[in-house]
Order: sequence, then structure tokens, then C-alpha cells
Amino acid sequence: MAQALRHDRKVLWLALLAGLPAVVIAAWFIRELPTRAAVPLYALIFGVWIGAAWAVRRAVVRPLATLSNLLAGVREGDFSVRARGGDRDDPLGLTLMEINALAQTLREQRLGAREATVLLETVMDAIDVAVLAFDPDGRLRLVNAAGSQLLGRRASALLGEDAESLGLGMCFDGETPRAIEIDVEAAPGQWELRRSTFRQGGEPMTLIVLADPGRILREQERQAWRRLIRVVSHEINNSLAPISSIVDSLRRGLNHPAHDSAEARAEYDEDLRMGLGVIGKRSAGLQRFMESYARLAKLPRPDRRSFEVGPWVQRVIALEERTELRVDPQSSAGVELYADEDQLEQLLINVVRNAVDATEEVGGGAIEIGWRRGRERFVLWIRDEGPGIANPANLFVPFFSTKAQGTGIGLVLSQQIAEAHGGSLTLRNRDDRRGAELRLELPLQSAKDEERGGAARSSSRLRVSDERA
Repeated sequence: MAQALRHDRKVLWLALLAGLPAVVIAAWFIRELPTRAAVPLYALIFGVWIGAAWAVRRAVVRPLATLSNLLAGVREGDFSVRARGGDRDDPLGLTLMEINALAQTLREQRLGAREATVLLETVMDAIDVAVLAFDPDGRLRLVNAAGSQLLGRRASALLGEDAESLGLGMCFDGETPRAIEIDVEAAPGQWELRRSTFRQGGEPMTLIVLADPGRILREQERQAWRRLIRVVSHEINNSLAPISSIVDSLRRGLNHPAHDSAEARAEYDEDLRMGLGVIGKRSAGLQRFMESYARLAKLPRPDRRSFEVGPWVQRVIALEERTELRVDPQSSAGVELYADEDQLEQLLINVVRNAVDATEEVGGGAIEIGWRRGRERFVLWIRDEGPGIANPANLFVPFFSTKAQGTGIGLVLSQQIAEAHGGSLTLRNRDDRRGAELRLELPLQSAKDEERGGAARSSSRLRVSDERA
């Protein structure tokens, strides 16, 4: 089989064939001329013929070479090369413009892919969940910082290791999510396993995610203990410091030689009575403190029943005689709640008292209370014109109070009551003016809803019992 001509040679031969008829006709007309005149004409005709054919070849081959260089740069990832001479009215120029646009698009996509990769690596290293990816042979190809910490080795030393040698062979079998025991030296214990698959470079990869379910809970528990211990220590030290000082003073004066006289003895007895009074008062304060703690820790379950919101709010407002509270006239009328009326009344008394105390700090101000019924939730708000919230981080810290006679349990107890009803209690500074806004949100529920929920829970327990049987 004859070898096919290259494209540039084919173009050259086609150009020569295209000009051949004209060369033959010109040679026919000058054949009768004298030799001295015919030879230069023949040379001129053949030179023009071959030069024109070569120019046609060059005009075709050079743009193709340019396109080839551009595409080679794109293939090798060099998107900085651009072709000149782009023109929308010229087919070749339009082709060059499209290739330039393609190179620009690919450059932007590669930049976006790199940025996404960097973001993914940053996120993976920032999360406290171990993420590991294994190839079809079970060898580790990707691991984040938490995974390296779990396995106790650097990522560079882990990549390429077999899953069995890493102690993670059990992660590839069984259903997920589930809890598994991992026997590794760095972090032995129980971990939550999640497994999924994805493809990288056409190969199926296995993604293993291991999370410590108790770590966050333990950290939250430690934070709660720290805050509680800080507040309790502050309250106890405030009582023990004066008691200790008074006891030392009375002990030093007990055997003082000046007490031999009746007058000195009477003066010491008076100091003794005063000291014992202070000690008794501080002891009673500590007792009230512990009673408040017990009250906060033993909140009973809500005893739900239906009641109307309007009269409930009016009863609480009538208890506050220091200032007048304004009810928003646009509040929803005829709204009923299915909840523990006594607990919610205690909640409302606490937050209304806080709002009145806040306005008295600045010499008075308006307090507005209102509510509305949504499709699924009831919302009540109280807006005051007090000084606002200076330290929002400690709002719901038990026993923390900015008031001289405050116990620090009012807001905490109110929050617990709201959460026991499936709702929430929030307090923030107002946006429109000085002051604070409290919002109580409760789910709308009826006795029938609770009966249906109880029946569903009973049915679920029966099904579980049947399955176990």
C-alpha cells in the first residue's frame, strides 16, 4: 500500500496542478519565439508557477502550525499562549479567537479547581473528624490532620500504607453508620464510622470518616463545669471571707487581757453578738444559694393544659406595681396555649421583673409586651428602654447576676422552662433604640396532638417489644 502524502505536500501538488494549465497555454504561445526570447519567458513562467504554489502551501501550513502549538500548550497546561490576528470576519481569525477563548476558559477553570482544592484541604485539616481515602487495593491515598493524629503518624509516613497494617481493616465491612472499637496506640476507643465511595482518576475510592462522638459532649460538659465552679466559688468565697475574718478577730479578742474589766467584757460581748449575726446572715445566704441551685436542678415536667394568653399576661402585669406595662394592641386575640400555665407564669414574672429593674436603672422608661400566633409557633416579646445588655455571654450562666441582690437563677430557670416546653428564650439589644428585647417562642400544641404523640410512642414501643420477642 502506497504511503499517503503529507498534508503540506498534498497542498503543494494541488497548487502545482491548479497552475499547470496556465503554464501549458503560455508555453504554447511562446514556442515560436526565438530561443533568446523564449528561454527567459519560460524561466519566468516556471518561477512564478512554482513560487505561487509554494506560497499557497505556506499560507495553509503556517496557520495550522500555529493552531498546533496553541493546542499543544493547552494540552500541556500552558494557558498563557495566545494567537494573534483574530478576526470575526475571517474564518481562520475566528478559529484563532475561539482557541484563545478556550484557553482562557480552561485557565479560569484550572484556577478555580486549585482554589477549590486548597479550600478542601484547609477545611479537611480544620475539622476534628478523621477523613481517610483508600484506593481499590486498600492503600491510603488521602488523610487529613485529624486522621494523622488518630493514627499517631505524619501524613507523609501514612500515605501508601495498607488499611490492615493501620488497624482499620474492619472499617471496610458492615453497615454504616455504626460505632466501632479502634485498636490504635494514639487514640484507642470507640468511634463512629461512616463509609462512602467516590471516583478519582477513574478508579473507585473508599472514603472512611471516623468521629469521636463523646469528645464534643465532654468538652461542653467541661465548659459547663468550669462556669458553674467559677460562679459557685465566687459566691462561697464572698461568704467565707467575712466569716473567716470575723472568727479570727473574735478568737484574738477572746483571751485579751483588757477584757478583765466589766466594761471591756461588755464591749467584747457586743462585738461577739455582731460577729455571730454576720456569720448567721452569711450562712443563711449560702443556704438560700444552695436552695436556689436545688430548685434549678429539679425543675418538674410541665403539667400541660389549655389556657388563653390574654388573661395570663394580664395577671402577670397586675402583679407589677412599680411601673405600667403597655400591651401591644396588634397582639393576636383569642390565642390559646397547651402548656404548664404555672411554669410559664413564673417565667413571665421573672422576665417582666427584669425588664422593670432595667428601666429603673436609667430612671424609668416604657415597657411593651406583645404576642402573635404563627402557623406552628407562638411568639411573645417584651421590649424595654433600659440600659441594654452589657455582657450577653453570661446571660444564662447559673447564679451570675449584675444586680446587688440578684440570685442569678431567674433567666436560667426561665430558659429551662421554655426548653422544657420545646421552645426557646432569647434576649438581645434592640436595634431601633436603647434597651433590650426578650423573645419567647413556643410550639403550638393541643391535647389531641399530645395524645397522638403518646399513642405513636406507645405503638413504637410495642413494635420494638415485638421485634425483640
